[in-house]
Amino acid sequence: MASHVKRVGKKIIAYPEDGVPVISTTAYVKARVKNPKQSIIGYFVSLFPIFGWITRYNVGWLTGDLIAGLTVGIVVVPQGMSYAQLATLPPQYGLYSSFVGVLTYCFFATSKDVSIGPVAVMSLTTAQIIAAVDSKFPGKWQGPEIATTVAFISGFIVLAIGLLRIGWLVEFIPAPAVSGFMTGSAINIVSGQVPGLMGISGFNTRAATYEVIINTLRGLPRTTLDAAWGLTGLLALYAIRIICTKIQRRFPRSGRIFFFVMVARNAFVILVLTIAAWLYCRHRKTASGYPIKILQKVPRGFQNVGLVTIDSELVGALAPQLPVATIILLLEHIAIAKSFGRVNNYKINPNQELVAIGVANTIGSVFHAYPATGSFSRSALQSKSGVRTPASGIAAAIVVIVALYGLTSAFFWIPTAGLSAVIIHAVADLVASPAQVYTYWRVSPLEFLIWLAAVLVTVFSTIEDGIYTSIAASLALLLLRVAHPRGYFLGKVTLTDPRNDGDTRQVFLPLRPDGVTNPEVKVELPAPGILIYRFEESYLYPNCSIINSTIVDYVKDNMRRGIDVGTIRLQDRPWNDPGPAAGGAEAAQATNIAKPRLRAIILDFSGVSHIDTTAVQALIDTRNEVERWTDAPVEFHFASILSPWIQRALIAGGFGIGSPAELPSEIAPVVTYGDVHRAVWKAHLETPRTDVEAPSGSRDGERVSESTRLLTDATPFFHFDLVAALRAVEELSTTESLSTKEVDNVDVAASLAMNT
Repeated sequence: MASHVKRVGKKIIAYPEDGVPVISTTAYVKARVKNPKQSIIGYFVSLFPIFGWITRYNVGWLTGDLIAGLTVGIVVVPQGMSYAQLATLPPQYGLYSSFVGVLTYCFFATSKDVSIGPVAVMSLTTAQIIAAVDSKFPGKWQGPEIATTVAFISGFIVLAIGLLRIGWLVEFIPAPAVSGFMTGSAINIVSGQVPGLMGISGFNTRAATYEVIINTLRGLPRTTLDAAWGLTGLLALYAIRIICTKIQRRFPRSGRIFFFVMVARNAFVILVLTIAAWLYCRHRKTASGYPIKILQKVPRGFQNVGLVTIDSELVGALAPQLPVATIILLLEHIAIAKSFGRVNNYKINPNQELVAIGVANTIGSVFHAYPATGSFSRSALQSKSGVRTPASGIAAAIVVIVALYGLTSAFFWIPTAGLSAVIIHAVADLVASPAQVYTYWRVSPLEFLIWLAAVLVTVFSTIEDGIYTSIAASLALLLLRVAHPRGYFLGKVTLTDPRNDGDTRQVFLPLRPDGVTNPEVKVELPAPGILIYRFEESYLYPNCSIINSTIVDYVKDNMRRGIDVGTIRLQDRPWNDPGPAAGGAEAAQATNIAKPRLRAIILDFSGVSHIDTTAVQALIDTRNEVERWTDAPVEFHFASILSPWIQRALIAGGFGIGSPAELPSEIAPVVTYGDVHRAVWKAHLETPRTDVEAPSGSRDGERVSESTRLLTDATPFFHFDLVAALRAVEELSTTESLSTKEVDNVDVAASLAMNT
């Protein structure tokens, strides 16, 4: 009974009875999942990379980590307060984010160099989100509550992406697109901080970049005393960096000392400006305040630590801005982590890095921190300071804690213009250099255009629009490349070893110039009636129609048509086949007879890594159209198939197995109608094909070559490489040439008899 049901089921689904061995899904799954229990344990262990190196921790590592951590801590304190100002938040929130970022990252990190905390682009985005929510719901939520909610939700989303191990989605956004919106964002941030640097007010510094620049130029006459602190601080920051860099080059032995002097420039400049502000402002307070803008009171320690309360209405208000916040969190961090991994010769795990960012932001919401991600400037600083492990973040966290509990009273006198100078100095390095931009143009002009579009849209609109533009343009370029693949009809060239004239080999080159191979090399056509076509992309549904048209059009232009359409009455012709022009039937037929008769098409699949149902259907359509044109069977041979799944798909379409009793004419019908199979050509059935490559096809006891034994006998039309495929087709064509000539002679004799 069971066997009968199985037999009926196979008949219903048209299960092939030819017994050709193909890969099975069961075998594939078993090969992939060998030990599920061990895989699950390995997954949970991989969530805590710290266990992989903490047992080997030593004093040498501790020294490097302490130096790097303290160095980063000295920098992150003034930067954190500056970025909080950029985010339109009180300065202590920058310190909250700095503490949580550097502390939690060390437990989940796969990069020793990256430093997590407040960054310029994320801070500006947070400010824009706060402004957008406040414009729709004036006064309903405070800025810190909005920022903390953004940190929690975006962090949770990134954490989920990392836990699900789908971080590969980030790879769809190329480096020029990331550089484009980062450059545009840096220009946006710098232009928005110049008014604060100069003490200019009276307009919206969160507007489009070009508007801010115009309003700043108009407001220069309103420059206040803040400029004395802002410009002095900015010039001092650049002067210290330039002088220390030159001294390092001139005196390399003392380079490390001047490196740390250069590193401490942010803290040093802020300290000097703060002392100057205190000396100038302490006796000049009026009813309207102090003569320059200063931070004033900064709360000591952590305030209101505890689980964050998520307002569902606030989440709904944030929904339109959450995608851009999430994209910035993961994009900027992954780009930085990969960059330092390449420089310092180690490999990061993008999924685990997303877990680290997600944890930092979700835990950060408990401390009322705002969104934090990887910082390029602090990561570069940490790397140059000789960091050895991610544990350096603990030392940086200690510095932040000391600042929060011991230095907040001194923060009262920090001039806001000085913080603007710190932001401008840090962010200016994010602008792509002319050499880098020119490299984009040299490598890929289209990607340069994506970079340019991202910059222009960010400058003339918003960071959000710039990010979406760069992502959309990148995906459009990717789809364009997939949908319009390169492919070539090939000829052969015989190469001779100059050291041994008898040693020759065949290579296959495009028949038309491709801009790569030497145009002076003469490429020979394959034997008459044989076409060789090379795919250079995966054969998938976006591009299969174009490839189908390319092959069919080439056949119609260069191969003989099997039927003399001049002898067909007009009413019997298809509506889309006009036939030869009036009076030109004989000339058209003479031209047609001069063309070779198509016998075989060899498809080089060495560049095809995937194939799908639509593509197999397109290949079947190609076979049908070609055979209708030639009015005879045409063999399809495949060389260099890369995957057993490609082989399985081709066999399902009736390819590779020689001459089955029936060939499917449709495997992906939109509407099922009639018979889905067609009978094979009678002559084709009467002359069964065997592949000269197959061991069973060896004649007169000849030994087969080593390469032929790599393929199974059941698929004689699948070949190891193009050389083997062409040899098989040419030998079969030679054996058939006599019979073909006999048929042609019979046709000619019959034609003469009819004319007589």
